[in-house]
Amino acid sequence: MQVEIFDNSLDKFVEGLEKATIAKVLRSIDLLERFGCDLQMPHSKKIKNNLFELRIRGQQEVRIFYTFHQQQIILLHGFIKKSQKILKKELDLALQKMRGLD
Repeated sequence: MQVEIFDNSLDKFVEGLEKATIAKVLRSIDLLERFGCDLQMPHSKKIKNNLFELRIRGQQEVRIFYTFHQQQIILLHGFIKKSQKILKKELDLALQKMRGLD
């Protein structure tokens, strides 16, 4: 499946990460592109309805929210995870962007 980025804020977020983490992010996106909706834990986790998180482990715990839309994978929003729970503001931002796709 083809991967698209919702807006350039995700590009800027990834560019600001450590070099080793950027490599892991790119590898995870490649896995997502290759396996699509078949990608599962530990790389991907369903959050709700049609919202998923791409899970990048390492020095920096990175999460990238994505969705499936019109035969594409849309990367919506990324953040560095610092606690066990997903912050509500991060989830709300991803859901807002997802609503903007329709």
